[in-house]
Amino acid sequence: MKKHILFTASIFYSLIGYSQITNDEYLAYNDTVKNRKGEILKEVIITSNLQKQPVTIGKSNIHQMDLPQAATIITSKTLENQQVNNLTDLLKNANGVYIMGTTGGYQEEIASRGFTLSSSNTFKNGIRFFNGMPIETSGLEKAEFLKGSAAILYGNVSAGGILNLVTKKPKFDFGTEASIQVGSFNTFKPVYDVYGALNESKKIAFRLNGSYETADSFRNYVSSDRLYVNPSFLVKLNSKTELLVEADYTKDNRTPDFGAGIINYEIVEIPRDRFLGVTWGKYNSQQVFASATLTHHFSDKWNVNFLSGMRYYDTELFSNTRPNSGTNGTVQTNGNWTRSIQRNEAKDNYFIQQLDVKGKFTTGKIEHQFLAGIDTEFFKTYTTAYSNFSNYDTINIFEDYNPENEAAIPTLNKNTLTTAPINRSGVYVQDLIHFSDKWKLLSGVRYSYQETKSDVFTYSNQTTTNTTNYDGAFSPRIGLIYKPTENHSLFVSYSNSFDINTGQDDNGKALKPSIVDQYEIGIKNKLFDERIHLNITAYQITNDAFYQQSLANGNTYSYVKVLAGEVRSQGVEIDIISNPFEGLSLIAGYSFNETKFTESNYYIPGSLLRYNPKNTANLSANYSFNGKLKGLQLGVINSYIGERYAGRSTRTQVANDSRKLIYIEDYFQVDTTLAYEYKNLTLRAKLSNIFNELNYNVHDDNSLNPIAPRNYSIALNYKF
Repeated sequence: MKKHILFTASIFYSLIGYSQITNDEYLAYNDTVKNRKGEILKEVIITSNLQKQPVTIGKSNIHQMDLPQAATIITSKTLENQQVNNLTDLLKNANGVYIMGTTGGYQEEIASRGFTLSSSNTFKNGIRFFNGMPIETSGLEKAEFLKGSAAILYGNVSAGGILNLVTKKPKFDFGTEASIQVGSFNTFKPVYDVYGALNESKKIAFRLNGSYETADSFRNYVSSDRLYVNPSFLVKLNSKTELLVEADYTKDNRTPDFGAGIINYEIVEIPRDRFLGVTWGKYNSQQVFASATLTHHFSDKWNVNFLSGMRYYDTELFSNTRPNSGTNGTVQTNGNWTRSIQRNEAKDNYFIQQLDVKGKFTTGKIEHQFLAGIDTEFFKTYTTAYSNFSNYDTINIFEDYNPENEAAIPTLNKNTLTTAPINRSGVYVQDLIHFSDKWKLLSGVRYSYQETKSDVFTYSNQTTTNTTNYDGAFSPRIGLIYKPTENHSLFVSYSNSFDINTGQDDNGKALKPSIVDQYEIGIKNKLFDERIHLNITAYQITNDAFYQQSLANGNTYSYVKVLAGEVRSQGVEIDIISNPFEGLSLIAGYSFNETKFTESNYYIPGSLLRYNPKNTANLSANYSFNGKLKGLQLGVINSYIGERYAGRSTRTQVANDSRKLIYIEDYFQVDTTLAYEYKNLTLRAKLSNIFNELNYNVHDDNSLNPIAPRNYSIALNYKF
């Protein structure tokens, strides 16, 4: 690993040095620049990657230095420089946020601070999106992470934080961009982006961007295709009122790949490209958003924002079941695996209406930054589960897979249809009180109410089982900020959240909600004329009722869960973003986290939660050359994922339990990017995993997915 770091660093800084030496206009070892008359000019530092703007997902437009909470913004410039193509690429810029699994090869499961970020914690333009399918990144303008609790703002979000993806917005200046990307594994991806005003008065603007991607995989017999369209309109109704209308559509079809390479909780060596699923398998998914946001400014200090939106998704999975699941699906010592077939379908309708009032006012000499809001959400999910088809065939994982030996595609019978409507509403108020330039207090509270129903219809006996739950709770938040100077901020905060647990227990009963307490302390700094932003945060999160998927009786349904116990997460995060001199941008971070069971009647108290690395780190650098090499950009992206565990935690109530954890080694990955811009034409190239590291994303002991080997992409972009 040290050799890898030294190698990439030496090449990168050697090229930077050459650029500086050959650049007459910026040659300045003493930090001075002279114009043609020999006069010393003030140095100008481009700070496009520094996080100066408020996090929009925070609703109240609080500046980051006044926010008693860790937050990260990944800007459009970073997305462009690093040629981000998926969530895995995106998360290389957010320490402490990582991919915890890629179950089936059709999703990127996100986690932060030891906790899963489910679809309740992931947003697109402020609307919850379904993250059980691949996410298209070509339409993104930026990504925002608000770490820790966000329950006061959104309600029913689990601990760890929230992710908001912000799509590209309309522009009044006309422009068009088109690009074609090709790469490893027969990847082909055209992308387009058109924007401009629709009338001469420039009162209406539009934007339409989209892409289509088709690709194979480094895994044999695996392929995918994805269509993405993102239209939006901005209407200036008058000088104080505007309407933003957005839509977003993704359709993705791909081959499920659960992997196989674990025998008796040990990872065995098989070729990286070996596919062991069924070649006719499919995971088809689509998701559509539509929203209208009306913003009216009463004055420079007061405004109201109304959001009305909807989301719909549907998925269909038809494939082999996971290895080492079910009653007869264990991979034997000699490699034999008797496969079964599974099928399920899910559809979801979601609607949201949200009203926020924001304003600034004073009481005497005390300033207030005020937020009050109300929201209501409605979900209705239909899940059709089919009875598994057992003993489809038997293969050996140590032998090359031959699709010609596959049996005919079986017909599966419908087993259950679960209809789950959820009605949720909340009201919240928050105030950032400025006692002085140095002391500030952020306080607020939310009340959430939720009605959860579940109607399970069984096809075999034509019966329906009904359950209804009513839950309500207050979620308070308080944070104290001390700013000795404008460039330094210290904070301490406490928040309490109410987390609804969806699904059912082994007896078919609804799950009780979780109460989550979080304490956070940190310091934020802007150093050296704001060329460096350095933030350090420490936290503790306690979840009193942590549920995991039940494995009793060979269960394979993710919505059937068991109460694992109380969980505590403790950690430290360090974030650094810098533009130290002209042309160079740096993003670095380190995170330590330990998440373990503090109380449990099911697992060993003190044992660690699975999938969570104790240590993660990232360091990326991008340099834009000037002088003789003007137009050239070079980047290096380093990411580190520490040791972690998968497998199945040992149960205390089972004597001599055979279940155990699977140790997964740490790994260090290096990517490099290259770009050259000439007039309206830009050529971009990326080489990922240049040292061809081999590691895995593992779910339980039944979905072993290797990370991609060394691969490349090349894109040609033209601006009209």
